Amino acid sequence: MPATATRPPETAPAARGAVASRVARLRELSERDPAAASEETWAWFVEAGRRIQTDRREALAELGELFREGLPSRGIDGETRGTLVGFTVTPGVDRTLAMLSTGWLPWAGKRFDSAASSGDNMLLRSARVPSKAIWPRYRMHDAGKRLAAFDFRTRVEPGALDTDRDVLVIDYAVVDSNPLLIKKIRDELVEVVPGAHLGKMLWRHGDGERHTLLAYFALRSS
Repeated sequence: MPATATRPPETAPAARGAVASRVARLRELSERDPAAASEETWAWFVEAGRRIQTDRREALAELGELFREGLPSRGIDGETRGTLVGFTVTPGVDRTLAMLSTGWLPWAGKRFDSAASSGDNMLLRSARVPSKAIWPRYRMHDAGKRLAAFDFRTRVEPGALDTDRDVLVIDYAVVDSNPLLIKKIRDELVEVVPGAHLGKMLWRHGDGERHTLLAYFALRSS
């Protein structure tokens, strides 16, 4: 399938080897100390995301290779904690969106039902009023301290941009109740080590055959 020309830059062979070696070491650590491996991998996601502002090309190349080292997040289940790693649109847009999201990020993570191949997104309760202004007819649902919104279905298939790698696809388009803007998003998720997942947020163009990478995000699961 054709893809837009927004794929992050290719990683040099030496850098690819460094990423693969570090992932292999973290997976070895996870066999002895899963919590430490998950914590170190999570810190790697965050640190690489911060470098987008200062060394955009290298940071995006590293995140792209890190994503390719992951495996489809097949067993992810229950509520997860999420963080925005970084935007990948253009340098100017990335900086603006990063400043806005630092001040207020309503998204808190995702909730998965592995048996039903479905899930939804967890939002801060402060998102209710702004969401009504954007989507007045869309209803969010109470989920304890959070709001639940934007249901999805999951499946494993090749990535839209990384066509030689299987990913867990988070599909919003198949849920009729989702707003049109949300239906244009395709999330993809891989597990780097148990409990630490790296995701891509993609924009699905009109024909459904082309996708643009908008951002990286991360999820922590138990």
